[in-house]
Amino acid sequence: MTPFYPEADMSETDVLIIGAGHNGLTCAAYLAMAGLRVKVVERRTVVGGAAVTEEFHPGFRNSVAAYTVSLLNPRIMADLKLAEHGLRIVERSAQNFLPSPDGSYLLTGEGRTHQSIAKLSERDAAGIDAFTRELEEIADVLRAFVLRAPPNIVEGFGVGAIREAFNALGTAGILNRLSLSQQRSLLDLFTRSAGEMLDETFESDLVKSLFGFDAIVGNYASPYAAGSAYVMLHHAFGEVNGKKGVWGHAIGGMGAITQAMAKAARSHGVEIETDAGVREVIVERDRVAGVILDNGKTVRAKYVASSVNPRLLYTRLVPPDALPADFLGRIKNWRNGSGTFRMNVALNALPSFTALPGARDHLSAGIIIAPSLGYMDRAWQDAREHGWSRAPVVEVLIPSTLDDTLCPPGQHVASLFCQHVAPELPGGKSWDDHRDEVADLMIATVDRYAPGFATSVIGRQVLSPLDLERQFGLLGGDIFHGALTLNQLFSARPMLGHADYRGPLKGLYHCGSGAHPGGGVTGAPGHNAARVILGDHRALFK
Repeated sequence: MTPFYPEADMSETDVLIIGAGHNGLTCAAYLAMAGLRVKVVERRTVVGGAAVTEEFHPGFRNSVAAYTVSLLNPRIMADLKLAEHGLRIVERSAQNFLPSPDGSYLLTGEGRTHQSIAKLSERDAAGIDAFTRELEEIADVLRAFVLRAPPNIVEGFGVGAIREAFNALGTAGILNRLSLSQQRSLLDLFTRSAGEMLDETFESDLVKSLFGFDAIVGNYASPYAAGSAYVMLHHAFGEVNGKKGVWGHAIGGMGAITQAMAKAARSHGVEIETDAGVREVIVERDRVAGVILDNGKTVRAKYVASSVNPRLLYTRLVPPDALPADFLGRIKNWRNGSGTFRMNVALNALPSFTALPGARDHLSAGIIIAPSLGYMDRAWQDAREHGWSRAPVVEVLIPSTLDDTLCPPGQHVASLFCQHVAPELPGGKSWDDHRDEVADLMIATVDRYAPGFATSVIGRQVLSPLDLERQFGLLGGDIFHGALTLNQLFSARPMLGHADYRGPLKGLYHCGSGAHPGGGVTGAPGHNAARVILGDHRALFK
């Protein structure tokens, strides 16, 4: 029986998108550019999802969750004309600064990496170019996969099977661009640990940490965990202003990206409604027909695209009796949890690090407190046993060194991206009871490397994994909407048989980071899902 919905509480559109994060907005813009009617609904009162800029202390604004730019796809930036809509990205004047307790340090960036490494190890300085070149060459080839659907595993023989056979041939053609040696390295990157590979290549702890940190960012695992090398590679895909492997800052914070995307989408007629959470996805005769909002309003649509975590979508929004039992059973086990604890702090002075005192341009870099792979490994082990690492990994970013729009003159804001913490504390403990205790520990950790940092903090915002889930829908605090493990990547993201952005119900699509190519502020899942939706729409109505 078809449900009855009062006409006064109903609206209609071609495509309804759940979530106004960067992927949802990207998908909406592309669909509207192609002439479809598109409506985006967002549970929060602001657009942007986890890529937002908000005031967290009087007069101090910062990128609240996502905090730095590199992975945003340049083609998407061009297609959506984000620069014309106000987006400006500047690169860091220095890329990374890694201080050590013994007073040594590593400082990377254009014209300074070799010299800094040579002070630590002449052997590593001689080998760094070959290592980074191999990573870049593999990343260059894999970039071709970012804006296309991976081969999808389908049963039987038909149009879908033929389509996927051609897709697989295209994939093989891309991989054939790699030499045999590079294909062997690619296999290593997908299956081995970053720690093993780095131990084989370098001798300096800080040089290993430079790459090892990328292997554990958002990844609740040791750098010696199998598959962590892929997470390291995933972070090598980025570029800023045409420079590959560079990280930068969006003037105005990460919210400037999503505000520009929202302007682009609205310029093509997209309707964006905030404070409009979804209560339920409407399913009629094995096909989605729209959504019911928290306020009781119904929005009917030919297609529904979800940019939220796949497990959240299928265990909270889609009626369970509408889903195949095997699909529902598997998606309930979709692994989440980044081991991430996120802080924003207001400062009345810049920090001065013992290893490199003063306010030089190393303070514009990503400052990584993780002096060895062993330190990272112990941080993970400690978090598993205790709930949080008592010697945590902390990346400090001070965007106000590049952007004076974020805080009052003479003062600064800093992002603290902290790991490892357990997504759920052991023994039934609640993050609400331990949030401030762990926040104090994170600040004290930075203070050990930059004495006086703690006293310079005049305000702070603290986001535990539970807070990240409540505020942004990041289940378990997972910044990637699902772990980047081998069984949740490529054709298995979010599940074998559904890597083509199509859900198990007709008219339902995945356009968020839980779809290929995964997490980070890329826009790629939104772009790819839009292509699939448009293809299905044109096939249906041609």
